[in-house]
Amino acid sequence: MAPQRPVARPTAAALADRHRLYERAVQSPRAEVDFVDRTYRLLRGRSARWLREDFCGTAAVCCEWVRRRKTNRAFGVDLDPEVLAWGRRHNLAALPQAQRVRVELLEQDVMRAATRPLDLVLAMNFSYWLLCSRAALRAYFEQVRAALAPGGVFFLDAYGGYDAYRLIIEERLIEDPELGRFRYQWEQAHYDPISGRLVCHIHFSFEDGSRLERAFTYDWRLWSLPEIRDLLAEAGFSRVLVYWQGWDAQGRPDGRFEPVESGEPDAGWIAYLSAEP
Repeated sequence: MAPQRPVARPTAAALADRHRLYERAVQSPRAEVDFVDRTYRLLRGRSARWLREDFCGTAAVCCEWVRRRKTNRAFGVDLDPEVLAWGRRHNLAALPQAQRVRVELLEQDVMRAATRPLDLVLAMNFSYWLLCSRAALRAYFEQVRAALAPGGVFFLDAYGGYDAYRLIIEERLIEDPELGRFRYQWEQAHYDPISGRLVCHIHFSFEDGSRLERAFTYDWRLWSLPEIRDLLAEAGFSRVLVYWQGWDAQGRPDGRFEPVESGEPDAGWIAYLSAEP
């Protein structure tokens, strides 16, 4: 009798859930909601209730928002039915019923999203950079402004620095109680200084040597802060503030964002912006 071959076990990459990996490696819904909730109160002297997360993906921020207060409500808007279905199955399903009913996910184009007037609209993780022309980005900003209730605030983020224009790969080791150890790689694969087009990939690699190549790909325009601020003003926002990340004693980002009038010409920086009509 011929010896039996051992059954090949599936690799960690084959078993991996790219959306869960992304949430663990890239997102920080708790810190993001901390920032927008605190900043809205500073700007308006009251707490926000109604939030819309544009380009929401798995709606992790929507879910975090409704956990905060019983009065909080959230809309998540995204065009991708697959990622919305994942968010419903994994993130919304994990909420208690009383919180789940306060989240509504909409498979809509953010340029035409229809919701009630909002206290907060968020466009995070540089998602709005897929709008690559001035006309398209200004039209989106105009749509957001029209969606805000009196006293509403638009929050978005941006990144830059001289490394943003380079073709580089940045890597971090992630140790997660649920997913174990894995490596996250951010690759800036293409940049065109004439058009501003930026193509980036996210890869994941695992302890068994397997690899999830191009788990996510982004085809963006690299927008600068002056361009973003100018377009927000053209769209009718009267005050735009930039919040710069600080550094700890070891020279590492400390996660604290404070409003500034000028920034440092670092290799890489991340900033939040708030825009008020």
